[in-house]
Amino acid sequence: MKALIAGGGIGGLASAIALSLRGWEVAVCEQAPALSEIGAGLQISPNGWRVLAALGVAEALKETLFEPEAIEMRMGQGGGRVFRLPMRGYAQARWGAPYIHIHRADLVAALEQRLLDLQADAILTGQVVSGYDQSDTEARLIMGDGSTQTGDIVIGADGLHSVIRAQLLGPDHPRYTGNVAWRAVVPLDRLGDHAPPPSACVWVGHKRHAVTTRLRRGTLANFVGMVETPEPAPESWRATGSRADAQAAFKDWAPEISTLIDHADALHRWALFDRAPLRRWHEGRVALLGDAAHPMLPSMAQGAVQALEDAWVLAEMLERHATPEAGFAAYFSTRITRTSRVQKGSAANARLFHHANALGRWAFYRPMGLAAGLAPNAFHARQDWVYGFDATAP
Repeated sequence: MKALIAGGGIGGLASAIALSLRGWEVAVCEQAPALSEIGAGLQISPNGWRVLAALGVAEALKETLFEPEAIEMRMGQGGGRVFRLPMRGYAQARWGAPYIHIHRADLVAALEQRLLDLQADAILTGQVVSGYDQSDTEARLIMGDGSTQTGDIVIGADGLHSVIRAQLLGPDHPRYTGNVAWRAVVPLDRLGDHAPPPSACVWVGHKRHAVTTRLRRGTLANFVGMVETPEPAPESWRATGSRADAQAAFKDWAPEISTLIDHADALHRWALFDRAPLRRWHEGRVALLGDAAHPMLPSMAQGAVQALEDAWVLAEMLERHATPEAGFAAYFSTRITRTSRVQKGSAANARLFHHANALGRWAFYRPMGLAAGLAPNAFHARQDWVYGFDATAP
């Protein structure tokens, strides 16, 4: 059996590995001339780490990952701490796996190498996918130059602007959420005394919030900011913005944030659009995965992790069922409730972090801080359904 996978990102590579481990031949068709990712940080929660371990890439990541000391919330203006909860060591004890930060490029490189170790010719770069067709016995990917790849199934792991999804379900009509996101990665040694803490830290404020993490064993600081903005920017996380606009968006914020913005070599800016859960992810021998199936806001740090879960479950369901159609149907029914709940939770978190005025913020967040301090286990328990989930369980 041969799987054709449109997209060589995290979800596409992970699904290729998961299928290869089960005896499938795979071909990953990636439009870029080489697999590479613009520098950005990812938070991989324990549910994602379990999949990485099952795929055989966890060991390769240990040289570059950063395990945060804690998760915390601080006020954007002034930097006052709302709460701080331990994470280093605690995640392993509570959820059976660590909570880590990783550079996206490092994760893609590890997945790429693992796949090539399994199948040396599995990745086809410079392949611009324009669509697919299928019959009762096979499926094909059609390239922009008219050439085709033929296999038994097609997996659309081609991201937010999925060509496969558009053909499968028709053009979508995303809703602008009213938020624009910023991101940057800065060497820690540029930041001096204003380096962000060694934690997964969310900074909350008036119609905006930011998240800071550390990458590459703590040598890089990663920044993501979300700002309510009437007019959308391009919906592409590769788009850039001006330093002056970023400084204005986070004017008078804590020095840990302003210093990051001041010292970034590049600042990326893109609009965040929302999409309702899809009514289906598959048709015949074709299925969607990751952002192509369930794009979500970054406010739960689950986008990449949910793609990893998808990859494992999809391969597992295909192995359990006699036909691709039955396997894809089982994959969808297994995943749709969970991914829809994460989509909803991500949107809710975005609203939670943007409480409107200073007095209201303290009145709203102070009880949260008191609850975290008095009952940290109960506070962590709210994440059990996310972090304690094991997609690799039999």
